[in-house]
Order: sequence, then structure tokens, then C-alpha cells
Amino acid sequence: MQLDLSLMDSLLQKYKGQEDALITMLQEIQGIYSYLPEDALDRLSLNTGVSLSQIYSVATFYAQFYLKPRGRSTIRICRGTACHVRGGNRILDTVERELGIKEGETSADLEFSLETVACIGACALAPTMVIGETTYGKMTSNRVAEIFRQRRNKE
Repeated sequence: MQLDLSLMDSLLQKYKGQEDALITMLQEIQGIYSYLPEDALDRLSLNTGVSLSQIYSVATFYAQFYLKPRGRSTIRICRGTACHVRGGNRILDTVERELGIKEGETSADLEFSLETVACIGACALAPTMVIGETTYGKMTSNRVAEIFRQRRNKE
């Protein structure tokens, strides 16, 4: 798939001469492409005069930036104390098996990205999992499998 770098034109014009706006520019680029494509970072460097190594230094320092394509939906598995005690690790293992990916990876079909978080903030529902904007509580391995079975059947 060819990357349309012209989508960056307006942001490059908006921040012309503002090298100190690097983080904001990276956020906007990620907003356009859902990650930070290498070609887009090359173009950013050429247009701003900020070295590519400095751009990568910033992009890899902050966890909010992704250098690889992300899935359409992000799955977040809670690793907080309540979820851990109630089997959160089993939920993560089940999701990894169901999708064939590990934490930090994206499925080959770009449907899902899997990550863990320190706390989802729904401790009474532990263990919890969030897919996109939907929170699932009191998870079991069987329930995880059923959720993915239902999602596959909708497609």
C-alpha cells in the first residue's frame, strides 16, 4: 500500500519553522496514519531540518507513539493488583492464543493490537479487558473465547 504523504502538507505548513513543535507534529502525523510511518518521518526531517535521529529519539521515548501499524481495535488487558489476583494473566494468555499475537503486537490482518495497562479503573469487575471503547469485566478464559467467536461471526 502506497503512503499518501500529501496528507502531511497542511501540518508541515502550519508548523513551518517551529522545530520546537516536534511532539505536536508527531502526534498529528500519528493522527493521520494511526502510527508513525518511516517515510513520513523522513519527510518531516527534510521539511523541518530536525535530524532523523532526533525525531526517532523523541518517537521512541514516548509510549504514545507507534512506529508500526496498529490494529483497528486496541485490546487492553489490566495488570492491576485486583485483576492480577483474580487471574488477569490467564486472560492475557487466552487473548494471545486466540489472536496468535503477543503483548505489544498487532494481528496480521490489522484488526487488533494487544497491550497491557497498569489499571483500567474497574477493579470491582476484575479481571478486566477493554476492546476499543468496550470494557468487559469478570473475565474468564471461556468468556474471552466466546467474545472473539462472536466478533468473528459478525464479520
